[in-house]
Amino acid sequence: MEDAIVYTENLRKRFGGVVALDGLDLVVPTHTVYGLLGPEGSGKSTTVRILTTLTRPGSGRAVVAGFDVARNPADVRKVIGLAGQDALLDDELTGRENLRIFGRLSRLGSRGARRRADELLERFGLAHAGDRLVGTYCGGMRRRIDLIAGLLRTPALLVLDEPTRGLDDRSRVEIWESVRHLVADGTTVLLTTQHLEEADRLASAVGVIDHGQLIAEGSPAQLKSHIGSRIDVVVESTDHLPSAMARLERLTGRCPEADGARIVVAAVDPMPTLPLIVSELDAAGAVIRNVGIREPGLDDVFLALTGKSIEPVKPAEAPGTA
Repeated sequence: MEDAIVYTENLRKRFGGVVALDGLDLVVPTHTVYGLLGPEGSGKSTTVRILTTLTRPGSGRAVVAGFDVARNPADVRKVIGLAGQDALLDDELTGRENLRIFGRLSRLGSRGARRRADELLERFGLAHAGDRLVGTYCGGMRRRIDLIAGLLRTPALLVLDEPTRGLDDRSRVEIWESVRHLVADGTTVLLTTQHLEEADRLASAVGVIDHGQLIAEGSPAQLKSHIGSRIDVVVESTDHLPSAMARLERLTGRCPEADGARIVVAAVDPMPTLPLIVSELDAAGAVIRNVGIREPGLDDVFLALTGKSIEPVKPAEAPGTA
């Protein structure tokens, strides 16, 4: 595992009668953004807690930057940064003061903490806001300060657990840009997210975890290629459904599904051209209102693999069981 900054082998963890991890094997290459996706209760939060030494594994092995998380937790903490789901900042202090406190807690010393806080505020374009009280910050700015706090020790691995949760689109894009800069500078990012667009835009590799096991892995493009594109057709009336469905089945070799006046043919590979689809439907005598081809997204991959959609994070979640 010379090119891996994180790997786990047969990693297991139980909380009472709940199996959170059931033999997880995970490899995260260096200098990448690795997206870890999973529905509620899949085990991804437990994985993050083990890798960041917040929870001990039940059995198996987890290694970060060459250090075993169970045997050498102090060494692991020296090489990682963590930005959790909520920004843990003091509203009564300025952004700069918050960062200096985190720097001292990271054993940078008073002078080193000041220097590093100033350097990162400048680098991330927040020097102008560094002396404002955090209580006056918008959500996106708070998350960026929290992200900076995870970089004070220049970590080899930065773990981002739902980094854009609850943010508006503009703030989310700002965080994405910050993450890209980090990877360009040599930091590896392990990202857990409920936003599939986020994983699609940022991650060069994605792992899908369910029931405590890794069930699929690859680049977003590779995972989507296994799903195939789909054809969406809306006919003028339900009277045209039989002829349209029969012609689409003959054209694609797939059994279409109908919902009212809409017909969907999923996972079509190879995909017929749009003009061919239209001409075939016309030849069948079906009057159509709309026809289109939709490329799959990570949400389609996720649904196909787990049978579930990624749901919004619940307000209250039992620690360590997700």
